[in-house]
Amino acid sequence: MKYYIIAGEASGDLHASNLIRALKKQDDKAEFRAWGGDLMEEQGAHLVKHYRDLAFMGVIEVLVNIRAIYKNIRYCKDDILSWQPDVLILVDYPGFNLRMAKFAHKQGIKVLYYISPKVWAWKKSRVYAIKKNVDKMLIILPFEEEFYAKYNYPVDYVGHPLLDAIPAEFDHNESFRKINNLNKKPIIAILPGSRKQEIAKMLEVMVELVDDFPDYQFAIAAAPAIDNSFYHKILNGKKVALIKDKTYQLLNSSTAALVTSGTATLETALIGVPQVVCYKVNSITYHIGKLFVDVPFISLVNLIMNKEVVKELLQYDFTSTILKAELNTILFDVDKREAIISDYKEMKSILGKGGASEKAADEIIRFLKN
Repeated sequence: MKYYIIAGEASGDLHASNLIRALKKQDDKAEFRAWGGDLMEEQGAHLVKHYRDLAFMGVIEVLVNIRAIYKNIRYCKDDILSWQPDVLILVDYPGFNLRMAKFAHKQGIKVLYYISPKVWAWKKSRVYAIKKNVDKMLIILPFEEEFYAKYNYPVDYVGHPLLDAIPAEFDHNESFRKINNLNKKPIIAILPGSRKQEIAKMLEVMVELVDDFPDYQFAIAAAPAIDNSFYHKILNGKKVALIKDKTYQLLNSSTAALVTSGTATLETALIGVPQVVCYKVNSITYHIGKLFVDVPFISLVNLIMNKEVVKELLQYDFTSTILKAELNTILFDVDKREAIISDYKEMKSILGKGGASEKAADEIIRFLKN
């Protein structure tokens, strides 16, 4: 079978790479062509374009880069037509991928979506495009099944792939510290995101706290596709470690974390680190988003649990003063730390026992054979 896969960011690259690995076990003649990242390429996919060239977030950033975006769309359509895959597998990234779903459907190519767009949060009208153009939807969040049922669209819940991606055991903390030149002070992890636009906005505020916590050391989980020089310009001489390609090990060694909203909030929770969730975009994007977003929380942790497990600092609440107060809480309030960790354990049980990539591969192979 010929599989064409499109993932537009780091988390999609991770989950798509594990899906490729699972598909290869069942299809020894599988060929993969993809838009994604290094992890997908390592699994044998021929990489057409890297996600770092696709990552535009916010209304202003999209408008500024609109010509590049449409150029990518045209190029992708031509590439799909030229390669003629048996199936197009889309991984989240709705702005781009829903266009590709519509195009591929018109061309008679089977379309399969792995990891649903967050249509339950905003732009619910996209459900109708999904029903029309997507032949099969594989979801990874338990509450999504009920959401799609309201629109009479059957979906398959395969579990969350992070349950398999995160190691059951880690190397000893001392070994990790030694390899990465970290001292014996407790670590506060900073996860500022994977796109340059969000990293610049988030990290600038997060690193303001470095001097306020002299008994701790701060370490950034650096995005693999971003050059270290980009971080150093923002740090402006502040003593903060840069840890690349070892996010899970960093979290496992950390006492607390400052996390940009996204998949990283769930990763942090599954590893068991108390966190403050942060998010900020430009003002125009924020006010437009407020008109359409229809969820009580933005972090996956709180959405899955349907209550505030971790504090969310959004837009105007995301200041160094408020962030400092919340970090103090999760560092020194013992009852609060225990409550967060207890809720993390309950959340993990809700997500299930793992095996999402293998279950997704099973569903894909079964679907294609039928």
